[in-house]
Amino acid sequence: MLDSETIQDEYVLEMRHIRKEFPGVLALKDVDFTLKKGEVHALLGENGAGKSTLIKIITGAYKSDGGEVKLYGESLKIDDPITAQNYGISAVYQEFNLIPYLDAAQNIYLRKQPLVGKKLKFIDKKTMYENSERMLKELGININVKIPVRNLSVAYQQMVEIAKALVWNSKIIIFDEPTAVITEEESEKLFKVIRTLKEKGVAIIYISHRLEELNLIGDRATILRDGEHIDTFDIEKDNVDIDAIIRKMVGRDLVEKFPKVKVPVGEEILSVEHLTGDRFKDISFQLHRGEILGITGLVGAGRTEIVKAIFGDGRIISGDIFFNGKKVKIKDPTDAIKLGISLVPEDRKNEGLVQILSIENNIILANQRRFLKGALFSNSKIKKACNDMVGKMRIVTSGLDKQVKFLSGGNQQKVVLAKWLTAYSQVVIFDEPTRGIDVGAKVEVYNLMNQLVENGVGIIMISSELPEVLGMSDRIIVLYEGKMTAELMTNEADQDRILKFATGGGIVK
Repeated sequence: MLDSETIQDEYVLEMRHIRKEFPGVLALKDVDFTLKKGEVHALLGENGAGKSTLIKIITGAYKSDGGEVKLYGESLKIDDPITAQNYGISAVYQEFNLIPYLDAAQNIYLRKQPLVGKKLKFIDKKTMYENSERMLKELGININVKIPVRNLSVAYQQMVEIAKALVWNSKIIIFDEPTAVITEEESEKLFKVIRTLKEKGVAIIYISHRLEELNLIGDRATILRDGEHIDTFDIEKDNVDIDAIIRKMVGRDLVEKFPKVKVPVGEEILSVEHLTGDRFKDISFQLHRGEILGITGLVGAGRTEIVKAIFGDGRIISGDIFFNGKKVKIKDPTDAIKLGISLVPEDRKNEGLVQILSIENNIILANQRRFLKGALFSNSKIKKACNDMVGKMRIVTSGLDKQVKFLSGGNQQKVVLAKWLTAYSQVVIFDEPTRGIDVGAKVEVYNLMNQLVENGVGIIMISSELPEVLGMSDRIIVLYEGKMTAELMTNEADQDRILKFATGGGIVK
């Protein structure tokens, strides 16, 4: 174990000339990265740029094929995650590593339980619960540590992960897309926690696609592109603007962040009347061909529950659904798919993909009939369609036969999108379509949306990002506690007005 208190060195962590190669893919090429005590160092880049590979080398999940790693000036090899943890390196991933049926304290002290007894050792539960409560309070969090973590909000589960890192006396904590699944208010609480950690001398690697967060929380930033180190800069001193950062990330100018195209709105394709179900009540709206209908509201407002009910994956207590003017009963997702309704889910890992199947098999999953030639599948049709989608979506992979569980989160999201785009649906529901993907990939998703509406498809887009809602929607529905509080044309809306209705500030009739 290295003693960080007695070693005097500018850098807590140094990575020099790091190289990592997978079959057919050079993931990292001669990459340098450094981290100072008590700083937040943002790691930026598109999906597939090498960020995940770099942090997996730091945490011992991968072994590098070349280069040197130094911790407090001492060269070392991190062969596995336990070794990394013993050296004081922890990671808080976007998808948490918690045991849902254990309580908060049991998760915090997993593999690190305090013991009592001389000959026979027992878990010192009193100390475990008291220490867990104290640690969370020091982070500004007050929760019942005896509650199973499955009953905690996502934001509180994240705090449990942070407390886990502190139990291991972590001097380096990696945050991977920490604000992707929490509200703006919860993000502010997280930033306070990060500032507290900085004051304690903890060094933080911060990965996020929300570039506006850099000025709020970051000290330095490193940009990777296609596995190479592009730039490292001081966020405050160098005063690099976001447009310049984006150019370095994607290697080109992005002319417009929200490239919305104006399409003549066609006839009504979907209508719901007085729909009531789990966590939503008396919802009525229409969707037209060539239209993007934005649905927004705070987390827990009922957004996802409404679209899942329309897709046949949620309970409808009362109300009616009309498709192409005809009243329909959608008992399950199979009925929805047959009608021509697709749902790109928020939870891509558990609901959008079959993790053990290949990219190819996932892409064709929703419309296998399209690829039949008689009673057999046409491999040539499948290969062409999948290769076209991989190209359009810029999915970073060594081949179509790669299992999706080995892809980065952003590339998994692209495979989900590719699956439903291949299904040729008439209505496509996007639930947080750009969550966890980089700014360049976001523009690609928006352009694909544009292609869909130009082809007469109707789109429902759920998003927590108000600039996205305003930038891509034709109409906007705002929800508060399961009820519609507003239906606005985009040219009537702004962020302040939407937030007013999203917090129960009034109803537009």
